[in-house]
Amino acid sequence: MTSIYACIDGSPAAVSVCDYAAWAAAKLSAPITLLHVLDHQAYPVNTDVSGNIGLGARDLLLDELVALDEKRNRLALEQGKLRLEAARQHIQQTDASLNITQRQRHGNLVETLSELEDDIRAAVIGRQGETSGGALSQVGSQLESIIRTLHRPVLIAPDEFHTPRSALIAFDGSDTTRKGVKLLAASPLFADLKLHLIMIGKDTADNHAQLQWAVDQLSAAGRELQTAIRPGDVVPTLHAYQADHDIDLMVMGAYGHSRLREFFVGSTTNAMLQSTTSALLLLR
Repeated sequence: MTSIYACIDGSPAAVSVCDYAAWAAAKLSAPITLLHVLDHQAYPVNTDVSGNIGLGARDLLLDELVALDEKRNRLALEQGKLRLEAARQHIQQTDASLNITQRQRHGNLVETLSELEDDIRAAVIGRQGETSGGALSQVGSQLESIIRTLHRPVLIAPDEFHTPRSALIAFDGSDTTRKGVKLLAASPLFADLKLHLIMIGKDTADNHAQLQWAVDQLSAAGRELQTAIRPGDVVPTLHAYQADHDIDLMVMGAYGHSRLREFFVGSTTNAMLQSTTSALLLLR
């Protein structure tokens, strides 16, 4: 059975990641896998420091440097285990019925999630990692790579957890968002949420027709639904609608254009990642 993967580190969002993973796992009747990855760049398995020692340095100095690196790695590994255990205990206090597994890897988080993709139903990760600067516009350095690499839903958790009661679905008629609508119609995750289906663009017959297709899909699944077409720039318009209707969860397709086009015109996904303060579910 595939799991809800919660990516655990020392960031302020770690507790929120646990809570959103527990919420999703309970709604989907899925197990949780708590994942901690010890980055191989910060904590290499084998460290070669011989090139850092000048001519005539004693072998003892080299041995001491290697021993210090080994101790540092062991401490980081133990710290990771303690974080995983603390996360497990926190989730069990919330819902003791959830099935929780702990996994610790040494490597790169993006590569690790890619290797584990067949076991992932959805991934939950903080918007900022423990090494991020903390500024609102600062997004975790690996987050974009994870979203682009992983062909699974990725839930970006803010620093504080709020139980989702409603969700805003940003719909643009693309193949990605049509797949997303079908996923939302079938998924128990949205069974009791009030859904807002929003299209950003002109109030045209074509946009109404595309929106109606999505309405038919969701209504057939018995979803409570409110729709709107709004003019304006995508990100600020979505944020304004979300604030006006007190919506807890934003749902949108991720990276629908090529990197070259995004280089020239910008990426809606990156702009949303930089500006959002609520939970954000990205679909590929």
